[in-house]
Amino acid sequence: MDGNKEQRTLPLIELRLSNKDGGGQVIEGHAAVFDSWSEMLGGIFPFKEKVRKGAFIKSIKKDDIRALFNHDANYVLGRNKAGTLELEEDEIGLKVRIDPPDTQWARDMQTSIKRGDISQMSIGFLVVKDKWSTVGGVDVRELIEVQLFDVSPVTFPAYTQTDVGVRAMRSYEGYVAEQRSIREAAEKEAERQAEEQKKAEEARIKKEQEEREAAENAKRQKESERIKINALKEKFKTL
Repeated sequence: MDGNKEQRTLPLIELRLSNKDGGGQVIEGHAAVFDSWSEMLGGIFPFKEKVRKGAFIKSIKKDDIRALFNHDANYVLGRNKAGTLELEEDEIGLKVRIDPPDTQWARDMQTSIKRGDISQMSIGFLVVKDKWSTVGGVDVRELIEVQLFDVSPVTFPAYTQTDVGVRAMRSYEGYVAEQRSIREAAEKEAERQAEEQKKAEEARIKKEQEEREAAENAKRQKESERIKINALKEKFKTL
C-alpha cells in the first residue's frame, strides 16, 4: 500500500493558531481547497489535479487518521480516533482542527506557525477513485475519492515532482488504456456500421434490379400474350 500512497501539498488558504477553552492553542486551517487546480505536478510526467467536493467524506467517517509534523510518525500532533484531530468537509475544502500535545517540540512548531515560518499543510492519501482527462492540451486528474492517512503541517512541500509523476503514471496508464479501448471500440463500431450500410446498399440495389427484371419479364409476358390473342383473333376472322 505504501507504494501507492501519495503526499500532496494542495492549495491552502490558511494555517493559524487559535486559543482553546481551558488554555493552550489549537492549529486550524484547510488542508485542501475544492475545485482549485494545483500547480503543474509530475516533472517527467506533467499534469495538474484538483480535489472534488466529497472526496474525503467516507475516509473521515471510517478511517484512523493522524495529524503529523512533516509526515513524520515520530511527531504525532493529533488523531481523530482520540478526539485530538477534527476533520470535516465544508464549502471551502477539508477543514482541520488539531489539538497538539503539550510537548516542547509541539510548542516550538506552534511558534514557527505563529511567526509564519511554517505556513503549508500536506495530506497523505491513497487514491480510491479518480478521473483523468485532457484540458487545453494538459493532462488533468480529478480526485473523486481518497483514503486519508494523515494531515501534516510541513516545512517544505511533502512530495518530489518525479515521485508524483511515477506514482500518477500508473493511474494515467489506466486512463490511456481506457481511452484507447474506447477509441478502438468506436472504430470497430464505425467499421461494422459501414459494412452494414454497404450490405444494405448492395441488398437495395439487388432488390431494385430484381424488381426491374421482374417488371420487364411481366411486361414481355403480357406483350407475348397480347400477340397470341391478336393472332387468334385474326385466325378466327378467316374462318
